[in-house]
Amino acid sequence: MRNRLIVILAGLSIVSIIFGLSIFKWSKYPSGYKQVNIAPRTLAKTQSAQELLRQAQDLEQRADQIGLKAIYQKLINDFPNHKDIANWQKKSDEINLKIIFSPIAAPGLSQEYEIQPQDNLSKIAKQFNTTVELLMRSNELSSDKINSGRKIKVWTGKFNVLVDKSQNTLILKLNDEMMKTYAVATGINNSTPVGTFKIVNKLLDPTWYKAGAVVDPGSPENILGTRWLGFDLNGYGIHGTTEPESIGKQATAGCIRMLNPDVEELYSLLPVGTEVTIVD
Repeated sequence: MRNRLIVILAGLSIVSIIFGLSIFKWSKYPSGYKQVNIAPRTLAKTQSAQELLRQAQDLEQRADQIGLKAIYQKLINDFPNHKDIANWQKKSDEINLKIIFSPIAAPGLSQEYEIQPQDNLSKIAKQFNTTVELLMRSNELSSDKINSGRKIKVWTGKFNVLVDKSQNTLILKLNDEMMKTYAVATGINNSTPVGTFKIVNKLLDPTWYKAGAVVDPGSPENILGTRWLGFDLNGYGIHGTTEPESIGKQATAGCIRMLNPDVEELYSLLPVGTEVTIVD
């Protein structure tokens, strides 16, 4: 009898110890806390990214740029810390510009327009607040001569620009959605003004009027490069360069400096009146 009592007491002690350990284990967490195993979620997310990339490959083979844009935007939004995020962003930029500069219809951002007898490209560009260059490129026109009755793609989305001085970047936006990011040079000693400005004039192959001299377009000394987009703040604007090594630095007298191919691209897209916001 005594031996049975000892066994029972020993068993109760073991149960108490196990119960006590269980209480200790869960008392480390706040009331209502639920332990979640994050490994399956991480794995599922990785698989989801892989699945999206497979879809992207299929869409690219079918030249479905609109669908491809949606896939890469989802990748960027859903997996912001992925090791390939920079490559996805670059690919997204390329797709965005390919859609803009092609006859591909962009629902909500472009419309079909039938050319009228008295129309010319300048008139159409002014009517829809776009540029002649964009009308030509997006409709694969080799000259500005057009025939009435032809239907063309007209861009109706609104562009604006954000310049970040601390990063030396220029972000092209369309209806406030990021389209492409460019590296730029900004003013030395923080001389680029901050605020919101408007583009009021555009010049192709600008002449540079510097103190005591006039520098012709195409000259190696013409630091304005191949394009000028002037602000409603006298003397300031966005321009090209003859010093590509300066891009990404604070190196200008206050203007926004871009590589020539980049400023030429921007020149084609932005009509007079486009807003440019510059932040520190």
